[in-house]
Amino acid sequence: EQLNFFHDHTLLILTMITILVGYIMGMLSFNKFTNRFLLHGQTIEIIWTVLPAIILMFIAFPSLRLLYLMDEINTPSITLKSIGHQWYWSYEYSDFLNLEFDSYMVPTNELEMNGFRLLDVDNRVVLPMNNQIRILVTATDVLHSWTVPSLGVKVDATPGRLNQINFLINRPGLFFGQCSEICGA
Repeated sequence: EQLNFFHDHTLLILTMITILVGYIMGMLSFNKFTNRFLLHGQTIEIIWTVLPAIILMFIAFPSLRLLYLMDEINTPSITLKSIGHQWYWSYEYSDFLNLEFDSYMVPTNELEMNGFRLLDVDNRVVLPMNNQIRILVTATDVLHSWTVPSLGVKVDATPGRLNQINFLINRPGLFFGQCSEICGA
């Protein structure tokens, strides 16, 4: 939700800038009069140097706040270990004894009529709603990226390294992950 709010905030600022610049360019192209004080002057140069810096601060401060909020690790209710392989993922629920499985993409010829091509898998991960969830991500062979765009989650899986990300699912649903990097050979 905070990512969506930040997106809307930034889009509003960029829209205002675009409208202002478009208006000024339109007035300059259709106006035959020129102001000699507007073309040369210390004051106007200070204004068009300081104003963009202030606008950038209005974008940077919420961005940094959100970056630190996303990196904050709360006490998770459940931990899921996700291991990337070429063309499939292995999952281990660390909080339960001996609960691990592989998740393969469903081939197009075996896909049901209402299935999503290149998104549906044979074994889905089930995670609780309204609980802090920690995902530990690694890979066995090459670089991968564990991504669920509708949850705003993306973390890289690197062989020999354990990355973690923390998130909260605040609505029920079926969320699809997808490959967002070129992985493997």
